Amino acid sequence: MTAAAGLALHHVSAVRAGRPVLDDLTVTVPVGGWLALIGPNGAGKSTALLAAAGLLPHEGEVTVDGVDRRRLSARPLARRLAYVAQEPALPPDMAVLDYVLLGRRPHLPYLGRESARDLAVVAEVLDRLDLTDLAATGRRLGALSGGERQRVVLGRALAQQPRVLLLDEPTSALDLGRQQRALELLDALRRQDGLTVVTAVHDLTLAGQFADRLVLLADGRTVAAGAPAEVLTEQTLAAAYGARVRVLRQPDGTIAVLPVRAPGTDAA
Repeated sequence: MTAAAGLALHHVSAVRAGRPVLDDLTVTVPVGGWLALIGPNGAGKSTALLAAAGLLPHEGEVTVDGVDRRRLSARPLARRLAYVAQEPALPPDMAVLDYVLLGRRPHLPYLGRESARDLAVVAEVLDRLDLTDLAATGRRLGALSGGERQRVVLGRALAQQPRVLLLDEPTSALDLGRQQRALELLDALRRQDGLTVVTAVHDLTLAGQFADRLVLLADGRTVAAGAPAEVLTEQTLAAAYGARVRVLRQPDGTIAVLPVRAPGTDAA
């Protein structure tokens, strides 16, 4: 029996600034699945997320929880899908709590206010992302560090309680510990609640350890797709990135990708 699709892109192509940047991408992510889009800079990863979110004109079809995205108006779509940009614009004078509360808007009646349940959802998100103190002290978005801003943006998306979560480099500004906690939280949500996760990510080791399927893009096209062990091979990565790497497979099945220095180079 085929698993239900959380997100599916069928023959999606897109042009940006007059240049084709995504060419005939077809991929299906099952409910509760985690797909990582990997590839060198300019490969089309961010474009694929923008197209999936409906934020960029494109050819082809996108379905969210089995529904053609074009049939969904803004509020029903926002209850199903959340998108987190790599560098979102944040109003500097807005308080952390107010910003995360924006994630509940798709669930509120018109002109309605947050209910006790809405506040409870936000409180849980703040706690799980180590944001409770920032919210309680009234910190403004303009006073946050890069890592704090990234966690706040993720908090707003999680407060939205979407069925599908699209994330563009979600942990690039986080330290190692918070990277792990954020990714483990996403992993728990997809396993417990059936959240479908799609991330664009540069860190191949994180992609190999958390995603259950990878799509490797180069020049807007899919050059490899499958389980991490199938895609993260030294030959495939060398061809796509033009880099020397060593792929280490751990006893538990996880994968680490390490850069390898060119022969004959000395440390400074």
